[in-house]
Amino acid sequence: MTVEVFGIRHHGPGSARSLVAALSEYQPDAVLIEGPADADPLLRWVLADGMTPPLALLAYAPDRPQTAAFWPYAAFSPEWQAMIYAMQRDIEVGFCDLPAASTLARWSRRPSQDDDLDEPEAVADETPSAPPLEQHDPLAILAEVAGYDDPERWWDDLVESRLDSSSPFPMITDAMAELRMIMAPGSHDHREARREAFMRQKLREALKRGRKRVAVVCGAWHAPVLRWPLPPAAADARTLRGAPRRKITVTWVPWTHQRLASATGYGAGVASPGWYHHLWVTRDQPIVRWLTKVAQALRTRDLPVSSAHVIEAVRLAETLASLRGRPLAGLAEVTEATRAVLCDGDELSVRYVTDHLVVGQALGSVNDGVPTVPLEADLTRICRTLRVRREAQVRVHDLDLRRPIDQARSQLFHRLRLLKLQWIAPAESAVQSQGTFRETWQSLWQPEYSVAIVEASVWGTTVESAATARVHQIIEEGSLVELTQAVERCLLADLPRALDNLLATLADKAALDADVVHLMDALPALARAERYGDVRQTDTTALHKVSEVLVVRICAGLRQAVATLDAANAATMRRRIDEVNAAISLLAESVKERWLDTLAPLIDRTDVHGLLLGRIVRLLLDAKRLDDAPVRLQRALSAGVSAADKAAWVDGFFADGALLLIHDAELRSLLDEWVCQLDDAQFTDMLPLLRRTFGTFAAAERQAIAERISVRPQNLDRQRPEEIDLELVAAALATVDLILAGRHD
Repeated sequence: MTVEVFGIRHHGPGSARSLVAALSEYQPDAVLIEGPADADPLLRWVLADGMTPPLALLAYAPDRPQTAAFWPYAAFSPEWQAMIYAMQRDIEVGFCDLPAASTLARWSRRPSQDDDLDEPEAVADETPSAPPLEQHDPLAILAEVAGYDDPERWWDDLVESRLDSSSPFPMITDAMAELRMIMAPGSHDHREARREAFMRQKLREALKRGRKRVAVVCGAWHAPVLRWPLPPAAADARTLRGAPRRKITVTWVPWTHQRLASATGYGAGVASPGWYHHLWVTRDQPIVRWLTKVAQALRTRDLPVSSAHVIEAVRLAETLASLRGRPLAGLAEVTEATRAVLCDGDELSVRYVTDHLVVGQALGSVNDGVPTVPLEADLTRICRTLRVRREAQVRVHDLDLRRPIDQARSQLFHRLRLLKLQWIAPAESAVQSQGTFRETWQSLWQPEYSVAIVEASVWGTTVESAATARVHQIIEEGSLVELTQAVERCLLADLPRALDNLLATLADKAALDADVVHLMDALPALARAERYGDVRQTDTTALHKVSEVLVVRICAGLRQAVATLDAANAATMRRRIDEVNAAISLLAESVKERWLDTLAPLIDRTDVHGLLLGRIVRLLLDAKRLDDAPVRLQRALSAGVSAADKAAWVDGFFADGALLLIHDAELRSLLDEWVCQLDDAQFTDMLPLLRRTFGTFAAAERQAIAERISVRPQNLDRQRPEEIDLELVAAALATVDLILAGRHD
């Protein structure tokens, strides 16, 4: 009877390669792997079709899905390779760490993402409260002893860059044993003591079952305390007595290389998952093949990278490794060669290589038969039908709603928004289109969305039923604004069963809500739903009556709502008026007339802020309901009005109004004359306000306005010759003369 403990580094290709070679030499009849012991039933899926790393074990509490934890594995993770080794040879295999049922039972706050190499990645509001195992990074101590200032580089030289199959595990275990003696007792906490006690108990159980050659694969830190002979079992039993537990569910979920990176805060992460994956899958000439891959990636960005560049980069990387006494060029040398030769010193290109290759954007996949919640199964089925893939990089979906498949995709995306699954969200389209048949979405899959799907499963077993149930919750608890937003989303998501109840509740709440601000905030979503719902062949007749009620009540309360507002509240009210005006333009003509009739008397009131007066005048002018706009502008800019009120009126009237200034010479002349009449102090005070207004114009629009002002005949006489200081301008005129004459002497 023998026990071999292999202390590995999580997510290390060199460690994984050495482990596979050591297992082949040892020929175990049982393999125990660090991981949650209650995940043993999921090991049967390791060799199933479609199981493509990176993957993670997800454990969550069914009664509180946000209480969850992940145990990630990449293809180059030693634990994953140990699973494959055992399953392919029909060797008994199991996990030996504390069950997830115990781990999740004691989590009460966000975990510390420190340097414990064995920590599962946690999500949610309930996380382990224990301090990290190591008060200092043990690898950093070993690296310092070896003369390295970077522990990652030391480990890379010692293990990750090894291409031979000699076993480093005895040396690593001995080194960790020495470190544990040096760092004790501060390095041991109660939680870690329980973990190691449980591992020893699992090892004893395997030996009691008659196993003769047991291999234990665990984090290097734990290796010394699992070596044979083990201490008495009674002490471990006392340590484990009274361990908390809760009901949990465990399953496999896709993971990403990006989330394996230590930069994300994952305690057991590595700096370069993409690079490590390359080292794992590339058995010969890894440097040449890597730099070739980098060159191909840079060519996709239209950078001129040739084969000669690759050859020179390989030479530089190998030379740097030789000068530094390294057995093989590592990531540091390859990155320096990439920066100097392939990227020509451009840090943006280096960052692109780091993000897309060194870290990588690979996304794993799981077999369809892996146990999961029904909502996840239904979502997977729908995505397969609609050809919507989960990807770890940003994907833009430009939908043409005239196509049945795009219409179905749009319905799915809107249902996911109702369920607060932010995997896919609305985005700005690069295609300029005023049509109502186009939508643009952006997707980016993150592993946490697996937990979000579990959380959303409380609403239903299918995407449609869950979204419908979510709307019913909004009906019961939502405000008027939330109800109108839900109406729009219901139409877009094609949820007719929820829409009838939603409209009835909306009508009742709109009739009772006396706050005109709430009514104004609620109208835009309802108007869009009524106007654009028919693109999806949805009957929106029932919305018309509710929209009319909202407009009538807004018009009745607007007169009081705009009175005596300060500058900040006036700016907020201007935004609301603009949104209501845009919404009403989508409704029936009779509704538009009622709105304009409400606005018309407001422009003659003295208790309305200048910002609102200017805006309302502009809206009436655009609607062709006003023919004295120049007179009103002249009055607003007259001498009896304060400079701040003038600027506010101008801001309200001209914001987003470049076309007015370009094509209306009278308005342009009035504004120009007002600016020219400002004294120095007034101009200094007004400049920030005017810049804010004109900053909304495009550069081409500002240039067009300047050109039209500069060619006005009256400008030629504005400054008489006797007012020009010829002595002051003489130096400038001489310079201009030199430029025009082309002389350089």
